[in-house]
Amino acid sequence: MDFETQYAAYQAAIEAYLNRLFTAEKPYGKLYEAIRYSLLSGGKRIRPVLTLEFARLGGTDWHLALPYACALELMHNYSLIHDDLPCMDDDDLRRGRPTNHKVYGESLAVLAGDALQPEAFRLIAQAPMMSAENRLEAIQVLCRACGADGMVAGQVLDTVCDVADEDGLRELNRLKTGVMISAAVELGCVAAKMPTTMRMQALEYAAQLGLAFQIQDDILDVTGDEAVFGKPIGSDREEGKITFVDLKGIDGCRKEVADCTARAKAAIASWGDRMFLLELADQLVSREK
Repeated sequence: MDFETQYAAYQAAIEAYLNRLFTAEKPYGKLYEAIRYSLLSGGKRIRPVLTLEFARLGGTDWHLALPYACALELMHNYSLIHDDLPCMDDDDLRRGRPTNHKVYGESLAVLAGDALQPEAFRLIAQAPMMSAENRLEAIQVLCRACGADGMVAGQVLDTVCDVADEDGLRELNRLKTGVMISAAVELGCVAAKMPTTMRMQALEYAAQLGLAFQIQDDILDVTGDEAVFGKPIGSDREEGKITFVDLKGIDGCRKEVADCTARAKAAIASWGDRMFLLELADQLVSREK
């Protein structure tokens, strides 16, 4: 199956799974509405796609990994809702639409994000066809990625600390963006019970891909088209944030993205069935949103 067909199959399964969530009639139905507004607003679904692909590469039926993949997507969307809040990045647009708090107000946006976190763990805990030990390991992977030493720590570095040097930026980007991409890959490895050596190679692929992804975001924040990018251009500079573009310039950042992508590909060079991952890495380098 070619890359586009496989990606479309993953996306269709992810969208169908997510669309079944938060549909019941409730007296607090506005909460479900706010959750679905962000959760079903599109996006590339890169993280859950990675989970499903690594589950497939590990030799399992990738459909069985959908609860793990979609749990990560719930956690990712919680982070986006909170990241856009006035007390954080104060953004008005996300994926070309008004941000959650602009539509539903700050209180409900905060609560929608709050609800998505435990619901993500519920999806894993109730995943059918997975052993209790497997589900527990998956929960631990997600906890590490999004907790106080993971994504939240990255947000602290981004919003509270004045990170201005290259080493600091690498750590900020690893924690804020990279760990969730690594978690996506690792959840697929867990679902498939992938051997340790392959799992370490998968995580190196993810680490390099995550850094390339964030640096490409920094480039697009300067050079992108807001109508395509789906959120304001130049927001980092307006907020006084230092990015890789400030340290390396556009050309230096493009070289860094290319180098990270090459290292990601090298990490899985021994894998026979790697074409999807190679194409995905190239797609992320050339993306415009």
